[in-house]
This record gives sequence, structure tokens and C-alpha cells, in this order.
Amino acid sequence: MTRKIAVLIFPDFQILDATGPIAAFEIAGRLSPGAYGLELVAEGGGEIASSSGVRMLAGPLDDGAYDTLLVSGGIGTRRFTELAGTIAWLRRRSAQVRRTASICTGAYLLAEAGLLDGKRATTHWGSCEQFARRYPQIRTEPDRIFVRQGDVWTSAGITAGIDLALALIEDDLGAEIARRTAQQLVVHHRRPGGQSQFSALLEMGGVNGRFAELMDWARERLAERLSVERLAGQAAMSPRHFARAFVAETGMTPAKAVERLRLEAARVRVEAGREPIDRIAEAAGFGDPERMRRAFLRAFGQPPQALRRTARA
Repeated sequence: MTRKIAVLIFPDFQILDATGPIAAFEIAGRLSPGAYGLELVAEGGGEIASSSGVRMLAGPLDDGAYDTLLVSGGIGTRRFTELAGTIAWLRRRSAQVRRTASICTGAYLLAEAGLLDGKRATTHWGSCEQFARRYPQIRTEPDRIFVRQGDVWTSAGITAGIDLALALIEDDLGAEIARRTAQQLVVHHRRPGGQSQFSALLEMGGVNGRFAELMDWARERLAERLSVERLAGQAAMSPRHFARAFVAETGMTPAKAVERLRLEAARVRVEAGREPIDRIAEAAGFGDPERMRRAFLRAFGQPPQALRRTARA
């Protein structure tokens, strides 16, 4: 059975939001011949310019027998008046397909079409606050790579679209095809949907790299007590000023950032081998396994043991 996938674009779409998933489905289709048929579609069809200026040739919006609608993101997603026809088509066609998914800020188009009302969803971390304000009826989850709610999927920024595509491929064709597709793409297989999209931002020390050295310093001392006062002292700032500046730079509180560093360090060790969970919890600064388990559930949606089993699969 060939699953026909419509990849929806529009003026000023983000080109990797479209081409990343397309490449994943193409490779999966080579590994499982006949599994997928891909079509690029846009209102009016023709050459559609991405935000980079590079153009892609799309067919018009139609009533084809699609299995999946995949909506790209980009700076053009907020031009709701210009995209009224696209949104109306998406609202109507979503009811006629097996599943609908968005990459990055493509979630705005799903939201405008009413497809996310009452559901959990995510989008690019830089847009989550605005997204949550505009759509209070949607439970925005900024700390997720992708979110599945029944037959509607949303994903975080840009490269998370590849993670989403791999999850869709695994849902269709099984873990082995998804794993081999990831190998061809040279990306992680089954990066957990609950993995934080803020991790990369923390690695850089924030938007402008202001706290990069501080994050490196903290990463080397995870087993120690890392209070706001201690972090502020290391940054040569007052605790109050440091806390405000840190949130503005990274989008999270210092306590949340420290927990994120501990989670990432613990996750690597959990997935790497057979080291006892309680030893990992102590080394990462959680103190006890139960506290680490609760943190894993909040961040990754799974306890440490489940992530270890997944890594071994």
C-alpha cells in the first residue's frame, strides 16, 4: 500500500521544514518500496519562494486521496489573511486524511484551522510564548521535540521535523525501517519526543552565548549544590539581577537550567549501559532515584528504565 503524503508550503516557508521530512520519507520508501508517494502542494501551485529565496515547484491544493498532510513552518505562517484559503483547505482536508502533522511554526496553521483546540501541541521554542497567548485553548508544551495527540502531530523547530518524520515512519513501517532511515540520514534514531528542544540553547549559553562559560562550569559540578546564589556568584552578579538576566537570555529559570543539565547528563548514562540508576541519580545531582524518575517523566514522558530499554532496542 502506498501512503500518499502532501507536504504543504506557502510563500516564505522554511525550506528545511519541507525538505528534511521529504528526504526521510524518500529514504524509507527506498527501504520499503512503494511505501510512500510524495507531493508538494501550495495554494495556486507553481513556483513558491522559501524564506531563503530558493523556490520549489508545487502542485495546487486539491482533493487528492492523501494519507497524511504535513504542514511546513516558516516566517510566512503568521500571514493569516493571505493564507485564509490555505487554512480553509487544511481544515476541510484534515477531516479526510488519516493524520495531520506540522513542522515548527506550521502549528500556527493547524491552530488557525481549529485542529489543535483542546489538544497538546508544540512549536519552535522562540514562538511558544506567543503561540500560547494567541491560542489559550491549546495546551502548549514548549519543552518537547514533538507531540502526538491522536491523529494530529506537532513538532518543534526545523530539524525536529526529521524526528517527527522518523516517528511517523516507525508508526507506519516499524522500528527497523525507521532505524535504517536514520542511519542513512546520519541522525539519532527515535530521539524521544519528550526530549527538550531547549538543550541546544543551553549548550550555547543562551541566545547570545552570555552564560556559556557558566553552563560549562555548572556541568562539571552537577553532583554539587548549584543554588541561584552560587550560580550568581560565579557569574559575578547579584542573585536577583542574575535570575532576571538568565531567564531573558535562555528562556528558563536557573533552577530549570540546572535540572536540564542534570537530565541530559543522566540520560546519556542511562542510555549508554548498565550502570545502576541510583548511582546515576547521585552523580547527576538528583540525590535519589525517585527524584530523578519524576524529573524524567516531566521532561521526557518516560522513566529512566523505559529510556534504557528504548536505547537497547
